[in-house]
Order: sequence, then structure tokens, then C-alpha cells
Amino acid sequence: MMLRIRNTTKIVELNGVPARVWEGETDSGIPVILFVTRIAVAKADDQAPFERELQSISPPSPEAETFPARMIL
Repeated sequence: MMLRIRNTTKIVELNGVPARVWEGETDSGIPVILFVTRIAVAKADDQAPFERELQSISPPSPEAETFPARMIL
């Protein structure tokens, strides 16, 4: 499965750990919400392009604002 995701301005706390809410869809078009606590680029790679892209954030959709607790594994 492949995911196409974008980061949002929303940060939530999961088990005492801050997690940024990301939204996107699978390659077949199924909408998904992700809770990302860590993300990194390989140390040997140029991290500057990734860091620039990471600065581009959007407000969360209404669905991401009111996600049900059952969605969290």
C-alpha cells in the first residue's frame, strides 16, 4: 500500500507523546488520518529539501479535528 500524505497544523497528545496530525489517502483513494510522532531523513542524504517541504503545513480538515478515539491503534 502507498500513502500520499500532507502535514497539518494540528498536534495532539497520544500516550503522553505529542503527535502531528497528517491527512491523506491510499493509492486507491481511501482517506486516512495519521498521527506522526517521529519522522526523519537518512543521515547520509541532503535533509534541506525535506525540511523545506515539511514547513508547508495546512489547517486540518473537519474530519481530522474530530477524529474518533477508535481510530487510534
